[in-house]
Amino acid sequence: MSDVNGPARPRILVCDPIHPDGVALLEQHAEVDVAPEALSPEALEQRVREYDALVVRSRTQVPATVIHAGYRLKAIARAGAGLDNIDVHAARSQGVEVINAPDANTLAVAEHTFALILALARRIVQADQSMKAGRWEKSRLMGTGLAGKTLGIVGFGRIGRQVAKRAVAFDMRVLVNQPRLTPELALELGVEKVELPDLLARSDFVSLHVPLRPENLGLIGRDELAQMKPTAYLINTARGGIVDEDALLEALESGRLAGAGLDVFQGEPNVRPELVRHPKVVATPHIAASTEDAQRKAAVTVARQLVTLLERTGVSETLKLRVVPVGSVVPHEAYDPKRVEALARRLQEDGILVNPPVVTRWGDVYVVLDGATRVTAFQRLGYPHIVVQIVELDQDELQLHTWYHAVHGLDAAALLALVQDVPGLAVQAMAPEEVRAAFADPATLAVLHLRDGRAFRLQVASAGGRDWLEVLNHLVASYTEAGTVARTLTTELEALHAQYPDLAGLFVFPQFAIHKVLEVASQGRTMPAGITRFVVPGRVLRLNAPLDILRSHEPLHAKSAWLDQFVQHKLAHRKVRYYQEPVILLDD
Repeated sequence: MSDVNGPARPRILVCDPIHPDGVALLEQHAEVDVAPEALSPEALEQRVREYDALVVRSRTQVPATVIHAGYRLKAIARAGAGLDNIDVHAARSQGVEVINAPDANTLAVAEHTFALILALARRIVQADQSMKAGRWEKSRLMGTGLAGKTLGIVGFGRIGRQVAKRAVAFDMRVLVNQPRLTPELALELGVEKVELPDLLARSDFVSLHVPLRPENLGLIGRDELAQMKPTAYLINTARGGIVDEDALLEALESGRLAGAGLDVFQGEPNVRPELVRHPKVVATPHIAASTEDAQRKAAVTVARQLVTLLERTGVSETLKLRVVPVGSVVPHEAYDPKRVEALARRLQEDGILVNPPVVTRWGDVYVVLDGATRVTAFQRLGYPHIVVQIVELDQDELQLHTWYHAVHGLDAAALLALVQDVPGLAVQAMAPEEVRAAFADPATLAVLHLRDGRAFRLQVASAGGRDWLEVLNHLVASYTEAGTVARTLTTELEALHAQYPDLAGLFVFPQFAIHKVLEVASQGRTMPAGITRFVVPGRVLRLNAPLDILRSHEPLHAKSAWLDQFVQHKLAHRKVRYYQEPVILLDD
């Protein structure tokens, strides 16, 4: 948890090697650990508990078990385009954001696709091997040109569009199979939208650029390969599972297909030797995105996104609303147990938290400035979390003033006798002219003005063996039980007597320092109720947060994500009120 000096830097685990510039950028904003070797899902499940974010490439698998174990996890970043190694559904259901860099390797993969097309068309690999073997086989290594040929592109996303641009530059005709291809885009790039069977039948080269989703597993199988020209070539720089490798090998062996350019395989890195060594195959080890430019761009892109995400202020955070553990929220003043029980019953009946308590951070706790009864009711009900409004200590508008207590309902003599009976309290009569200087002495707990005009300084007895807070709480509890207490800001006895004909006396308290009050609360102790009077820079009211979310056992980050969406919706429909001007907290 954050301390009073500000939040700790987030921790990020880089699971796979990424460009050093990306790591350097992350290190400017977070504590970064780089895994020295590949982490199995079981090993990652043990380590993820320590981190706010993970950075992966294609090597590391992030299943639901890892995500559920990441109690602090806020984000998973893929330094690349695909997300097939991350359980995105599990992440989002837990409020964990998943980010990637879909544009970072676009050009690299498009260029590699064309490198494979050219290598197949011009038999470059065979020619190179022949030359290295000392042979000159010019007549045997006859190739084919690209101009006038047809390229079929399956999947017309970022990479597919870049491949199409290059194909057009080579004077190729381009067919595209993409469910949501707009006529405007097809016209702009000079491509023709067709169904997959038509594309396979008409194309001289078929290039795959679809994600590895369940519906795309085995997209190119025996039936699809049988629809292609025997002179056609298949290029796959997308994902290995899109092509049925058994069917592909059969097509190559039987002459049903002229050749294939493959950068991706099932079961990487354990590839099928008979496929990658086949004379009609040009194979590369998943390096389409592996250029210095692409790797740097991917790493820096996700690093920037991750830094922004971890430092981002959501809508709820803009209003200083947070979901926090109830156990980390402590009251600064005493509360009435009867009011707590009554509120707990009402909370269960209504099912909503109308107004969030106002708190400020002090050390490892959130100290309640307003809402001790609400917080205590949540604790009594066993709720794990509560929505609070956080006020920062360094805001100038946060001020602490003091209420005075006008006691009525008993006579002055009884009040004085009650005060004199408080253990550890020294009661000293004062002349009227001494009253103004009374609080210059830090030992003064209060000044009592009786209705008859007499004044007394109240301070801790030197030999009483009790500290100031014990004595002060006992004093306030004594007269609260004996009479009726009204909070006031005036010291004019005549005005108070007119308002309360049965006035016995007025207790005037010193101005307490904010830090002193917060320190008391952090120790698990409380000030007497009704003395402190905070002024805060704005107040959220009528939030009406549903309690079924807060009392559930969903992890904290999931509830935080819910709160942000909830507040967005409330603001959009003007169902939450935020008073931007300084607000005086009058009561719990």
